[in-house]
Amino acid sequence: MAKLSLNRANRIISLAFAHAKQAGYKPLAVVVLDDGGNLKAFQAQDGCSNNRFEVARGKAKGAIAVGMGSRWLNTQAETRPHFLDGLSSVIEGGIVAVPGGVIAKDKSGNILAAVGISGDTSDADEASAIAGIEAVNLVADPGA
Repeated sequence: MAKLSLNRANRIISLAFAHAKQAGYKPLAVVVLDDGGNLKAFQAQDGCSNNRFEVARGKAKGAIAVGMGSRWLNTQAETRPHFLDGLSSVIEGGIVAVPGGVIAKDKSGNILAAVGISGDTSDADEASAIAGIEAVNLVADPGA
């Protein structure tokens, strides 16, 4: 099975930043986790506010844990808060169950990574993650 290279992870980040700049978003932090939930790459734009790494990582960790984007987790928080409490309690550092954590899949549907972004609104964070993932010819799953 294919793995996400460091080069591709860094390209996702730079392309997400380019999307955010074009859209006029606030400075972002982007975390890329591999398919095992390990940190592959991280960058924060100049001017990014405090603790954005932890928020971005929490979005990506939640997404990789369930194999779906964090928008799905956001929906679950409304209808199954006990599920989110349990999930967060067993994942070191917790999860952040709002949009902005997006699964990256290959064309065959295999999960290669999770991208978590924090810095602007959750919808803007998610849009930047999708843009970065799709720009490197992967399929983005925000969990909608």
